[in-house]
Amino acid sequence: MGAGSGTGEWPIQELARAAGTTSRTLRHYGQLGLLPPSRIGANGYRYYDERSLVRLQRILLLRELGMGLPVIGEILAGETDAATALRAQLDLLQGEQDRIRRRIESVRTTLGKLERGERLVAAEVFEEFDHTQYKDEVTERWGAEAYERGDRWWNALTTTQKQRFQQDQLDIAADYGRAWQAGLAPDSAEVRAITQRHYEWVTMGWQGRRPSAKEFAGLGEMYVADERFGINYDRHGKGTVELVRDAMKYYADTYLE
Repeated sequence: MGAGSGTGEWPIQELARAAGTTSRTLRHYGQLGLLPPSRIGANGYRYYDERSLVRLQRILLLRELGMGLPVIGEILAGETDAATALRAQLDLLQGEQDRIRRRIESVRTTLGKLERGERLVAAEVFEEFDHTQYKDEVTERWGAEAYERGDRWWNALTTTQKQRFQQDQLDIAADYGRAWQAGLAPDSAEVRAITQRHYEWVTMGWQGRRPSAKEFAGLGEMYVADERFGINYDRHGKGTVELVRDAMKYYADTYLE
């Protein structure tokens, strides 16, 4: 954040500008009890002191880490002073730095193997994979029970079973990539066979519940819309994920209706 006005106090517009956000957002945080102004002037303007700066920095960091405002409120309520907040913030940033460093090494290993034409190993590709990072998304899309059921299933698998499940996904993605590079159509016999394996793989991940036509096609759309999923396919050639989406849509419309 930039320097203040020299008085140790910042009007809402100046604080919003320094933080790269808006006055409306800061007022919203205030209404939720996350960032009350240190005082309100006679003109109705809101002012914030140094403690508010530290608190806002904390809020913005936690938002960047994907936390919702109710959870952030609980975290802030448990912090008694600015030094405690800053130490906790530093720990989070260092943890994120370590996670990113490990991810970089994992992607570098995968890229090197792809360029050398070596077989990918699931244990290496997914070394830093943490399925719990999708908890909020899964809960929002399919409900808390769906996430908890999937979490129990995943944790019940042996290391070998997890690696086999992940390796199956890698093999399916690689086969889609080869099909895309060969110019095969979504309704071709070769792509239909890959998509059938894909459908069975998703069914296994859903603990035996077979996705409906709408659900399976919806997953394909999600792969394209969310680069976190699309990159698993596009690493085999930019545009592969679109083939995957179209193949899943064709399969859903033809075989699952």
